[in-house]
Amino acid sequence: MDLGDCYRLLGLRSGASFADVKASYRRLAQQYHPDINPDDNKAKDKFIALTEAYRLLLQVVAPQEIAPQTQTVTVTHPEPTVTQTPTTLKTKPTPQPPQMSEVEQQLKWQTYEQLQIFLKQRRFPQAIALAEALAARLPQDAEVRQWQAIAYQIWGRVLIKQNQLPKAKIYLKKALKTDPHNKALWDEVQRDFQKLEQIF
Repeated sequence: MDLGDCYRLLGLRSGASFADVKASYRRLAQQYHPDINPDDNKAKDKFIALTEAYRLLLQVVAPQEIAPQTQTVTVTHPEPTVTQTPTTLKTKPTPQPPQMSEVEQQLKWQTYEQLQIFLKQRRFPQAIALAEALAARLPQDAEVRQWQAIAYQIWGRVLIKQNQLPKAKIYLKKALKTDPHNKALWDEVQRDFQKLEQIF
């Protein structure tokens, strides 16, 4: 797969910014995620292709939106398209993390594959423990936080089906708290909360 194919697969023009690549991947990955589309091989293939394209683009595109984090908390360049800034601004000044090492990249994606296996086998507590351990190891990684939030949400849905409603509510809230700026996740969890209200 060449770079042009990667951009096209993510619905972007060649040379799109890091923020655009990341936002597009997150939106599409949520849409085609195998857990959201069980028994849909086309969605699974699309998800795998999207992830491969995203990995390739990560090696090429520089993370531009991280630079303002080292400055004061005010945003100095008013751009109407900057929708991702709330996820990168922190109240305490943190040093800019270096690019992820090859070992960390490998660990991250091996853990992701194991996470998918646990979810497929419906081993939800193990999946959550794995996601939480990876998030502790890579606390600045937005993708890892997203995986952790999705694991919480999936477990919350299972708990609703098992009629363990208070526990389900806890995990759905954890999902929102873990990845609060993910609009697609927010919408999904709101629907889950509506189901909970109907049951109550």
